[in-house]
Amino acid sequence: MASTTDTKNYKFNHSMIRVKDPKASIKFYEHLGMSLLKKLPFPDAKFDLYFLGYDAPQSVSHGKEIWDREGLVELTHNYGSEADPNYKVNNGNRDPDRGFGHTCISVDNLQAACQRIEDAGYKFQKKLSDGRMKQIAFVLDPDEYWVEVIGQKSVEETEGVTTTDPATYRMNHTMIRVKDAEKSLKFYQEVMGMSLYRTNENEKAGFNLYFLGYPGEKGVPQGYQADREGILELTWNYGTEKDEKFSYYDGNSKDSEGRQGFGHICISVDNIEAACKRFEESGVTWKKKLTDGRMKNIAFVLDPDGYWIEVVQNERFSGKPNF
Repeated sequence: MASTTDTKNYKFNHSMIRVKDPKASIKFYEHLGMSLLKKLPFPDAKFDLYFLGYDAPQSVSHGKEIWDREGLVELTHNYGSEADPNYKVNNGNRDPDRGFGHTCISVDNLQAACQRIEDAGYKFQKKLSDGRMKQIAFVLDPDEYWVEVIGQKSVEETEGVTTTDPATYRMNHTMIRVKDAEKSLKFYQEVMGMSLYRTNENEKAGFNLYFLGYPGEKGVPQGYQADREGILELTWNYGTEKDEKFSYYDGNSKDSEGRQGFGHICISVDNIEAACKRFEESGVTWKKKLTDGRMKNIAFVLDPDGYWIEVVQNERFSGKPNF
């Protein structure tokens, strides 16, 4: 393994959320076309991790090692939560504890895909027919996390199509809200090494959307990005940066009702020691350095809003498993 690091090799590997009942959650995400790729049990600490992603032959990361992928969802299950009638997560979208917004899948035929989800009995936060934006829907997972559903083709092109193939779906992006767009954009580009793909300005509604990612071999996408995975969406509501008391909920501290929810996003790197040294030289705030605690193969950086960013070794560069 090389002793240096190059952000061109980095990948937005996964997004972690806590779940009440892993069986129900896995069933839901498998209905969205994902496969359970890996389970990491930690019985001594009384929790298990489940990694799901798209793995059909035509998928972006088909056949690759876990840490050499983008667009994974990590489910964290703390033992006993499934039997606790009072256990609930914070989905990131309820005041006053907003922060994380949603994950997003892109599908082949939007109307047919949404109908298939509805036919399976899953609830929607927003159907295609709701509101003015007829090209997006939001389905609720078993813990009421929002999953945005967008089309890989225009809604006009798929109007009337009744078939859909989950093997063609993508885990397109993860959205988090940020207080100061300028600070967050600088952090994710200059420190984390991402590229800004697209900006969506919504002046009348008072917010902007910024889409970032690691271009990799495909390069920075031009125009529509629904065929890609591993994208980070930052949502900035105008004026929040001017309020000294304002902050978003990071998902890991206890919220106003004692709940947790979203845990972190994760990037995989070519050389974790060199990457962490680079982050250190960039002046990052650490939640956990490599040398902290028992797990010496992962680190956590804090972004400007206090969201956790896990850093792991891409096994393709090290030639040995992480766990």
